[in-house]
Amino acid sequence: MKYVPLGASGLATSVYALGTATFGGSTEEAETIRVLDAFADAGGLLIDTADAYCDGRSEELIGRWLRTQTAQVRDRMLLSTKGGGFTTTAGRNQWGNTRHNLTRALEASLRNLGVDCVTLYQAHTWDPVTPQEETLRFLDDAVRAGKIRYVGISNYTGWQLQKAVGLAGSLGLTGPVTFQAQYSLLCREIEWEIVPAGLANGLGLLAWSPLSGGLLSGKYAPHAAPDGPARFADQRERGKMHDAYVNALYRSHAARDRTWQVLKVLGEIAAAREVTPAAVALAWVAARPGVSGVVLGARNARQLSDNLRARWVTLEDDEIARLTEASDPRPAGYPYGPFGAMQRSRTID
Repeated sequence: MKYVPLGASGLATSVYALGTATFGGSTEEAETIRVLDAFADAGGLLIDTADAYCDGRSEELIGRWLRTQTAQVRDRMLLSTKGGGFTTTAGRNQWGNTRHNLTRALEASLRNLGVDCVTLYQAHTWDPVTPQEETLRFLDDAVRAGKIRYVGISNYTGWQLQKAVGLAGSLGLTGPVTFQAQYSLLCREIEWEIVPAGLANGLGLLAWSPLSGGLLSGKYAPHAAPDGPARFADQRERGKMHDAYVNALYRSHAARDRTWQVLKVLGEIAAAREVTPAAVALAWVAARPGVSGVVLGARNARQLSDNLRARWVTLEDDEIARLTEASDPRPAGYPYGPFGAMQRSRTID
C-alpha cells in the first residue's frame, strides 16, 4: 500500500481509502466485517463513512467491527465521517450545517462509531442558508474539544471551497485539510475550478466514485442496457435508486462516444499489463495532482480485493497521457477551452 499525507496535515494515510455507503444496506453485517478485515489486512488506513449512509447503520457496523479489533489495529485506523446533508430521515432542523444540527450529528456519529474522536469530520455538502462563519466556528470548537482531529469539506464547488478556506484563515479558525469530490476518467470537470482551488490552498482530494459507479470496470458494452450483477443493474434490482434515475445515470455516460473511447484505451492498457480495467482506472486517479485518497466503494470482500490490486499498478507516463487524452472532456469556448487554458499556462523560462 502506498501512503501519502492527508492533505494539508502531516498525517499519513493510505492512498486507497474504504468507502462504506453500502454498509448496513446492500452489504449486510457479515460481509461488512469481511470487507473491513480485508481492507485492514491490505494495509488500508482511512475508512470513510457518513451519518447519512444507510441512516447511520454504516457507522454502527464500523463501530462494532472496531470493538472486536486489537488495540494496535484500532489505533492505526483513521476514521472519517460526515454530517450536515443527505440524511433521509431528517426532520426540521436536522439537516444542514448549522451549529444545532452538526452538534447533534457529530454526537450521534461518535456514539455509532464507539469513539471519543474521529480523525476527519467533513461537512457533507454546502449549505446555502447557514452562514459559513457558524459552520466553521462549530468545527473549530469541535477540534478544540478533542472530538475532531481534522476538518474536511465535501461536494463544494471551487468558489465555495475558497470561501471556506479564506474565512477560516481570516477568523483564525481551524480550516479544512481535505475536500471530497466525485472524480474519475469520466468525471473530470472538477479540474476546471475545484482542483485548482484545492491545490492552491494545499488541500488533499478524496476522490469518490473513481470507477463512475462501476462503468469503468469494463463490465458494460456500448448501447447495451445494464444487466446482471453490475452496479447499475444491482441498484435497480434492489430498489436503492429510482429506475428512471439509474437509467438516466447510465445513459448519460453511454450516449457519449468519449465513454467508449476511454474504455477502449483502458482495456488495451489493462490487457498489456495483465490487470483489470478497474485497476488501471483507479491507478490513474491515484496519480493525479493533489489526490490524498481514492475512495473505494465495495459491496463485498471479493470486489474490494479486486479493486485493491490497483495498489500494485504504477502507470507509465505514456499510459497516463493516453488515458488523459481519451478522457479529456474538451470544454468548448472560454474560459475553460484551449485559449483560456493557454492564457493560464504562462511560465517564466
